[in-house]
Amino acid sequence: MDVLVVFRADASVQIGTGHVMRCLTLADELTRQGHECRFVCREHEGHLGDLIASKGYGLTLLPSRSDNDLHTTDSGSDNYALWLGGPWQEDARQTLDALTPWQPDWLVVDHYALDADWERALANAVGSIMVIDDLANRPHECLLLLDQNVLDSRIAKRYERLTSENCTLLLGPKYALLRPEYAELAKSLPKRDGVISRVMIFVGGSDPYHLTERYLRALTAPEFKHLFVDVVIGKNHPAPANVESLVEARARTRLYSGLPSLAALMVRADLMLGAGGATNWERMCLGLYSVVTSVASNQNEINRTLADKGLIEFLGTENKLTDMAVAHAIESVLQNPDVNARRSALMKNIMDGRGTEYVVRKLLEKTR
Repeated sequence: MDVLVVFRADASVQIGTGHVMRCLTLADELTRQGHECRFVCREHEGHLGDLIASKGYGLTLLPSRSDNDLHTTDSGSDNYALWLGGPWQEDARQTLDALTPWQPDWLVVDHYALDADWERALANAVGSIMVIDDLANRPHECLLLLDQNVLDSRIAKRYERLTSENCTLLLGPKYALLRPEYAELAKSLPKRDGVISRVMIFVGGSDPYHLTERYLRALTAPEFKHLFVDVVIGKNHPAPANVESLVEARARTRLYSGLPSLAALMVRADLMLGAGGATNWERMCLGLYSVVTSVASNQNEINRTLADKGLIEFLGTENKLTDMAVAHAIESVLQNPDVNARRSALMKNIMDGRGTEYVVRKLLEKTR
């Protein structure tokens, strides 16, 4: 049976691109298996509508309210209601108007500003609702809930009082939404020897705190001049010209922008400098050790957990980051190849990279 799935997710310069990108990964797998996918997104600055449309997906852009648009100061804020760009009731009405003619089998919601109230308002217009979340800070009314960003003993109780008994929980990196090339490359990738000669920098589709430039400045130190550096920025980076200038000023450094996948560069890299979020699991799948800084408060818990398990070097939050701390972390990794090799092997045991397949299988099993 062919299934119609509608995604409600937003991207912007401030929100970042991760929510839409992981929904696109899920949509691509559903499409590969013969199902139809459409998207409903708010027309924020940096909404990624062009990317969604270029992949052949139907797209409805909800109008952005210029008097209540997102501001840079909101980025990383715990007041996620600001990310919606208006009242949730208005968003529910507009989304309902968009999807009612389609009569979708599934509505997949990936948005920190939406909860059970919004989901109940849409319930009668769709077959079932799936939620993608990693905050566990609000109730949901859904048949499926995915949280890939949890890795500790509390995993089973994380949503105990936030979902109904009939909700199936898909928890942990086993279900991480990775593109298929990660699992394919992980199978053929030889064991890493822990020697660092090439460093990769990527902090997300947007970079409101200019971490890319801060990492690059740390790598200008003489003790790192032998390192090759690949720098990747997203289409929503606020100051690409600044990054370009820093790249041009450093030998053995290349800049990439708007790549559809990071997998090929991750395979070549020996160390990555990045942020928290979904990229953690891409790195884990390929055994790529990383120095990580949180750019949002919801990244802190999972980053601390990964650091405690020896899976990343966590430098804390971006507002406390110093060039000296970055340089010290890189130097420490450079001096310990045997430790790096053991960490890489441990990371690859965390997951097999087939989470998207597992999520699609469960969604199709639950289709009414």
